[in-house]
Amino acid sequence: MTGACPGPLIDLAARAADAAGAVVRGYFRRPVGIEDKPDDSPVTVADREAETAIRRLLDVEVPEHGVFGEEHGTHGLDRDYVWVLDPIDGTRAFICGQPTFCILIALAHRGRPVLGVVDQPIAGERWIGAVGHGATLNGRPVRTRDCDTLRRAILHTTDPALIPPPHRAAYDRLEGTVGMHRYGIDCYAYALVASGHVDLVCEADLKPYDYMAPAAVVENAGGTVTDWDGRPLALGGDGRVLAAGNAPLHAAALGVLNRS
Repeated sequence: MTGACPGPLIDLAARAADAAGAVVRGYFRRPVGIEDKPDDSPVTVADREAETAIRRLLDVEVPEHGVFGEEHGTHGLDRDYVWVLDPIDGTRAFICGQPTFCILIALAHRGRPVLGVVDQPIAGERWIGAVGHGATLNGRPVRTRDCDTLRRAILHTTDPALIPPPHRAAYDRLEGTVGMHRYGIDCYAYALVASGHVDLVCEADLKPYDYMAPAAVVENAGGTVTDWDGRPLALGGDGRVLAAGNAPLHAAALGVLNRS
């Protein structure tokens, strides 16, 4: 994409988050059936209905775009614009009644994230990042902070146990260099990077619907997000993600991850 992300697409993403949020709030902290997917991750009726609500809106507004969704499959992945959807990122938190899950909506242009929404519908917090528009929290601009060294940095990961064994030693090295590390909160940690409260997020074994929206938000707030080899994230990523509040800190963390 050359130039800024079109404003009508940003508005559409916000309306899609509104539609999904209305579904999710109706099920939060209420009894819901839980199923296990083939990868052993849980799914609920709230996940499925929230994605349906988003897709229904996209089908009407932008039928020429592709969709990559966690719960209802993909179509049109060869198109210039592809929406990438995770209706509830952090389903385990949702099941436990913890308001740290988020609705993730991203728009990729030729494989790269150009628009992202990270929406926490219970707290009423919505981060939007878009090329040419910066990043906002509930309409107010946000920026990453300028942490200058790993020993002062705060690192987040969802759970080190989720990092596959081939990559665990590298993660442990990074954790050993930072000033503070915290676990949990899934994609919400990336939003905290964008708002300048956390400095690093390091994860592995993610899917595009897990990382495309957070990447757009962090990048447009001034941060840097790549895979562990320093390559920009795209629809065909390998699932390893390193997000940092600024480029020098990202480079330092990348060096630790790749040190033998």
